[in-house]
Amino acid sequence: MKTILLPTDFSANAKHAAEYGYRLAKQIKANVMLCNAVIVPAEMPQAGFIAWPMEEYDVLMDESADELRKLKAVLADDKDAFKPLISCFNEVGSTADVVNSIIAKKKIDLVVMGTHGRTGLSGFLLGNHSRMLIDSITKPLLLVPAQAPETSVKKIAFATDFKQPEKDLESIYDLIPLAKSLNAEILLTHIYDGKDQSPEFRKWIKHFLAELSDKADYPHIYYRLVKNDLAEKGLDWLCEHGEVDMLAMVHRPHNFFDNLLKGSCTQKMAAHISIPLLVFPVMG
Repeated sequence: MKTILLPTDFSANAKHAAEYGYRLAKQIKANVMLCNAVIVPAEMPQAGFIAWPMEEYDVLMDESADELRKLKAVLADDKDAFKPLISCFNEVGSTADVVNSIIAKKKIDLVVMGTHGRTGLSGFLLGNHSRMLIDSITKPLLLVPAQAPETSVKKIAFATDFKQPEKDLESIYDLIPLAKSLNAEILLTHIYDGKDQSPEFRKWIKHFLAELSDKADYPHIYYRLVKNDLAEKGLDWLCEHGEVDMLAMVHRPHNFFDNLLKGSCTQKMAAHISIPLLVFPVMG
């Protein structure tokens, strides 16, 4: 992993996420790029037909660049031997458009950004801009809640419903380099509804884990069942009691992560989440 993108709107939550991302970059010896999506009032729906002077574009861009420089100085003010190279980028547009534009132009491996809302992930996951980014991004996205602790990542839980195991394997293989860099365990977690599992499924999961072990070349992968009728409650329990530092999931249409985003129980679950959520995008 070479470059981490840190989108920011200069809010307290965004600054916390940038600091988290910068610490992560130091741990895995990656560089970082700070970016800001400059929102022009004339392009917002509520602006109506109000004319926005062209010279104001330059003022907004200059203010954005100045804030990026200040944030860069804050992040770079440390005594550690390895200091990630920090570059800055700003562009007019929505967060999703600007982030995807940078990904298309630069070699970005991971995007780290803060959450917004009253508690945990609730406001962030249900916001239009955030949903657009989650749905459109082509790189892993790490969502950092305001209450995420500043501790090192030692255990990453990868939660799955095993509806598309081949896709899960692809994401797990993508997760392994990050886990190796952090010297972290990967806890492969199956959330299931509590019904008795068939002998066929138990045989299949044993084969799946054997295949993963053979191909992954990473000994610190473990498996755990979490029994709960509702996926969000199972994840809630895992985050509270599983001693995990990061939760990883694949986002694809009609899987249980997608249902969490759309379902009415999302806020109930999100209110308890205090650890970062790593979202792997829909691929293929």
